[in-house]
Amino acid sequence: MPSRDWQVHEFDARVAGSLTDSLSLPPLIGRLLVQRGISDCGAVDRFLNPSLEQLHDPFRLTDFTKTTDRLIAAIQKKERIVVHGDFDVDGVTSTVMVSRLLELLGANVCYYIPNRLSDGHGLRPESVELLSDEGVQVIVSVDCGIQSVEAADRAALLGIDLIVTDHHEPGPKLPNAFSIINPRLAGSNYPEMNLSGAGVAFKLVQGLCQRTGHEPWLSGFVKLAAIGTVADVVPLQGENRVIVKLGLEQLSSGPNSVGLDALIDVAGLVGKSIDSENVAFGLVPRLNAAGRMASADLAARLLFTTDTARRNEAFILARKLDELNTQRQKVQRDVFMKAQEMIEADSKIKSHEVMVVAGVGWHRGVIGIVASKLVEISEKPTIVLSIEGDVAHGSGRSTPDFDLLGALNRCSHLFTQFGGHRMAAGVTLEATKISALQESLNMYGDKGLREGHEPAILHIDAPLEIKELNTELISGINRLKPFGRGNPKPVFQANGVKMVERPKLLNNQHLAMSLNQDGHVFRAIAWRSAHRKDFLQGLGDEIDVVYSLMENHFKGKSTVQLSIADVREAR
Repeated sequence: MPSRDWQVHEFDARVAGSLTDSLSLPPLIGRLLVQRGISDCGAVDRFLNPSLEQLHDPFRLTDFTKTTDRLIAAIQKKERIVVHGDFDVDGVTSTVMVSRLLELLGANVCYYIPNRLSDGHGLRPESVELLSDEGVQVIVSVDCGIQSVEAADRAALLGIDLIVTDHHEPGPKLPNAFSIINPRLAGSNYPEMNLSGAGVAFKLVQGLCQRTGHEPWLSGFVKLAAIGTVADVVPLQGENRVIVKLGLEQLSSGPNSVGLDALIDVAGLVGKSIDSENVAFGLVPRLNAAGRMASADLAARLLFTTDTARRNEAFILARKLDELNTQRQKVQRDVFMKAQEMIEADSKIKSHEVMVVAGVGWHRGVIGIVASKLVEISEKPTIVLSIEGDVAHGSGRSTPDFDLLGALNRCSHLFTQFGGHRMAAGVTLEATKISALQESLNMYGDKGLREGHEPAILHIDAPLEIKELNTELISGINRLKPFGRGNPKPVFQANGVKMVERPKLLNNQHLAMSLNQDGHVFRAIAWRSAHRKDFLQGLGDEIDVVYSLMENHFKGKSTVQLSIADVREAR
C-alpha cells in the first residue's frame, strides 16, 4: 500500500486561465504559477525574469547607514578589520564575499573562521580577545553574532567596534554591538526577512558598492551569494530567488574564478547547466566537508582563489575537499546506523514526539546531517548528541510544524550554549542532563504544541500523464527553476502506467525502473526506496504514479527522467 495519502492541490482556475490567456502560457504553467502565489502579470514577469534591479534598497535595513559609514571610515584610516565568519557554507561564502569587497576597496582586512571541533559555533569572547591582541579595531560578523551577548560585551570593553550581520533569530537580549544588521530584528521594515546569512552579507556588499560608486561590481558576488543561499535552505522566493536564479545562470555560463571552476570540476558539473540541485548535492557537500572534517579555511581558501596562475593550487584544494567529503560520507553512514539501531532498540525514544539520541564519540561534523536523515524517516523533530567526556554537543533538525528553537528556549536552563532557528539548532550541555532534555522537550511536544500536525500527505500539483510530456511543456516547467524550499519542484500524477522494466536495486539504496504509457517510455528512479522493492514487484500490470521531472547527463547527452515519489495499483 502507498505510504501516504495523495492530495491534489487546489488552485484558482479563473486566475490561472487569465494568466494563460494574457501571457500565452501553457495551461499547466499558469496553474503552477498560481499555486506558488504568482497571480498577476507583473508578478509573473518578476518571477520568470529576475534581475538585480529587483533587489530591495539595503539601506532599509536597521543600522545600515551607520554600518557603511563606519566601514568606509575604517577603510580610509587603514584600520585593521576582521570578517568573522562561520564554518558552514553559508558562513564561508559570506566571509569570502565581504572580505573580498573590503579588500577591493583598499581595506586592511583579513578573515577569521572558527574551528567546529576546537572553537565551537559563533562569535566567542575568547576569539574577540585573540583578535584584539592582533590589533583589530573593527570586527564584522557574518552569519553569526546575533546571540553573542558576552562576545559583544568583551569587544566593547576592549574598544573594538563590532558590526553584527546575521539572519538568525535574535535572542531576548541583543548584543551590545556598534551596529546590527539583521532583517529579523524587531521593528525592522525590511521587506525580505528570510535572507540567508549569505543574503545579508550580499546586502552589505550591495550597499558598500552603492556608497563607493562601484555598482557594476555587485554582479561579481552573486554566485557566492547563490551558493550560500541554496546551502541554507531558505525559501526561494522574492529576493532569495533573484540571488539564486542569477547566480546559477552565471555559474553555468561562466567565466568563473579558478577556485569555483576547480570545485565544479571535482563535482562532475563541467559543461552542465547548473541548477539548485547540483549546488545542493554537488558543491555544498564538498565545501561543507572542510568545516565538518577538518577546517573551513580550506573551503575559504578555494573560494578566494581567483588568480589563474594559481590554478594548480585550486585543483589541489578542490580534490582535498572531495576526499574529505568521501570521508564524511563514510563517518556519517556509521553514525546514522548506530543512531537507528539505538532508536529501534529503545521504544521510549521512538514513542516521543521529539526524539533525542546520543552516542559517545560520535563525530560532531556529521550529527546535523544524521539528525536531518532521522527527521526524514521518522517525520519527528530530532536532536543528535555527541558525548565527549562530561559534555554533550548536539545538532537538531525539525519538521515544518514544530518550532525547534522555541522548544529549546523552554528548557534553556539545561544548556551551556544553544542557538539556531525554527528548523535547525545547535546545543551544548552537560552529559548528565541529556535525560532532562528529553523530558523537557517532550513536555513541549507531547502537549499538542506541534502546529497542525496531520498524517503524512503527498501533495500533488497537477495531473499530468507521462504521454503528455513534450519538449515545450518541459521547457515551460524548467522556467520555474530554481526549485527548493518555497518553490518546490512540481509534483505530478499519471494514471494507468505500465512498468516495462521491473524495479532493480541501484547502489543498494534506490530503485530504477522503466515506465510506459501509450508508447512513451521513461526511465524512473524511486530514491531511497530499496525497502519497497517487494511492494513494487508485487503490483499488477498497470500502476498510478506520482513523480517529478529530473535531467540525467551522460556522455554529453541530457535526457528527461522521472523521480518517483509514490506508486499504487491503478484505479
